[in-house]
Amino acid sequence: MRQRSLFRAAGGARPAAAALVLAAGLASGLAGCGPDTARTLGFTRDAPDEFAVTTRAPLSMPPDMTVLPPPRPGAGRPQEASVREQAEAALLGGAALGGPAAPARPTTGELALVSQAGPGAPPDIRRRVDEESLRLEQPERSFVDRLMFWRAPPAPGTPVDPQREAQRLRENAALGRAPTEGETPIIQPRRRGLLEGLF
Repeated sequence: MRQRSLFRAAGGARPAAAALVLAAGLASGLAGCGPDTARTLGFTRDAPDEFAVTTRAPLSMPPDMTVLPPPRPGAGRPQEASVREQAEAALLGGAALGGPAAPARPTTGELALVSQAGPGAPPDIRRRVDEESLRLEQPERSFVDRLMFWRAPPAPGTPVDPQREAQRLRENAALGRAPTEGETPIIQPRRRGLLEGLF
C-alpha cells in the first residue's frame, strides 16, 4: 500500500517536472529571439548612414616623381581637407578656407530678376503648404473605419462660391485693390439629418 502511494506521488511529479522543464526551455528560447538574432540571421538590413559618406579629392599624377615627399603609412592625404573644413566650406562658402567671401548684397541682375518675379509670397505660405501636404498624406480608411464611420468624409478644403468670388475680384480690380484683399466667399455645407442617406 505504501509502495503504491509513493509510486502515485512519483508519477504525478513527472508531468509537472516535464512541464517545468518545457516552460524553462521555451522561456530561454524566446529570450534569444531579440532583434540581434534577426540581424544575425540576415532578416533585417541596415541602411547606410548618408551622413557618413564623404568625397575624396581626385587623384592626379604629379609632374615629377622625384620631388614627392616619402609616404608615411597612416597619414592623411595632404590635398584633402578634413570633414570639418569641408562642412565649413559648404556652410560659409569660400570664406571658410581663406578664399574670397561670398557677396553680402545681391547683384543688380538678381535685383532685376526679383523685381520682375511679381509680388512676394503671402506671409502664411508655410502654414498653407503644411495644410495642403497634410491633406495629401491622409491615410486610406481601413475596413473597420468604413464600417464604424459609414458616411463619406467631407472633401478636403473649403468650397469657394464661384459667382460671389468673381464679383469680389471684379470689385477689387475696379477699386485698384490687390486680388487677395477681402474675404473669400465660401459655400456653407447643409447639415444632414441623422438618418439621412440610409433610406
